[in-house]
Amino acid sequence: MICGTDEAGRGPIAGPVVAAAVILDPNNPITGINDSKKLSEKKRLALSEEIKQKALYWAIAQCDAEEIDAINILQASLLSMKRAVEALPVSPSKVLVDGNKLPQLNVPAEAIVGGDALEACIGAASILAKVERDRQMLEWHALYPEYDFAKHKAYPTKAHLAALTEHGPCPIHRKSFGPVARLLATPDK
Repeated sequence: MICGTDEAGRGPIAGPVVAAAVILDPNNPITGINDSKKLSEKKRLALSEEIKQKALYWAIAQCDAEEIDAINILQASLLSMKRAVEALPVSPSKVLVDGNKLPQLNVPAEAIVGGDALEACIGAASILAKVERDRQMLEWHALYPEYDFAKHKAYPTKAHLAALTEHGPCPIHRKSFGPVARLLATPDK
């Protein structure tokens, strides 16, 4: 009952940080799991469905932009991982966390730098979190097409920063993040 947990969305300047927790079935292995950033979108989508079908348990949780602004992105990342682990219908015997910091959990946990490429359960969580966050960014794109969230998923690309400057921030922008905070500090926006 070893659980892996990871998050997606620390770097973007809009939208939630999304985490997943996954307990894989050792008797039903999944081939191709890796750090979600090393996989194509098509492969991530296929693996996400396979993980949801074959894993013993999985859960997804998040912190929205307002929570990120209130407690900072590191704390929001840890909180979203905690929420994902606690959303599982069972308590894992151990939690493996991608990174060098641990969320506050009531079970033994170990932080593993680069764990999403080293431990299949963390890689699986990485995939579920990334696919869910990308799905949400497509929904936000439909509401705020001027920012082109479908293309850059709210990362601070040149095009996103230009749209931010032209239109000002929308409700899902993280007000505490540099480019948004600087824009909000200017009197004309």
